[in-house]
Amino acid sequence: MTKRDPFKYFHSSPEIILLAVMLYVRFPLSLRNVEDLLHERGIEISHESVRFWWQRFDPKFAAEIRKKRAERLRSGPQWQWHLDEMFVKIKR
Repeated sequence: MTKRDPFKYFHSSPEIILLAVMLYVRFPLSLRNVEDLLHERGIEISHESVRFWWQRFDPKFAAEIRKKRAERLRSGPQWQWHLDEMFVKIKR
């Protein structure tokens, strides 16, 4: 079974969508600030498009980032399971 392309019917490239969403999520920018930054780079996108992309793709991007972060942690030799225990005695 093949995976569906989530960017299939969008006129913008997946790289531009990823850049816009990551700018909005990663930095304390408003939608209009993201629109202005993209305009300075020669990309004409409305702030409403950025909002739509953020609502649609943010969970997907977040899941991919979490998955990659976990894979990086597990690939290193320092990763192992451990359990810390603590005992607190309260005197009455």
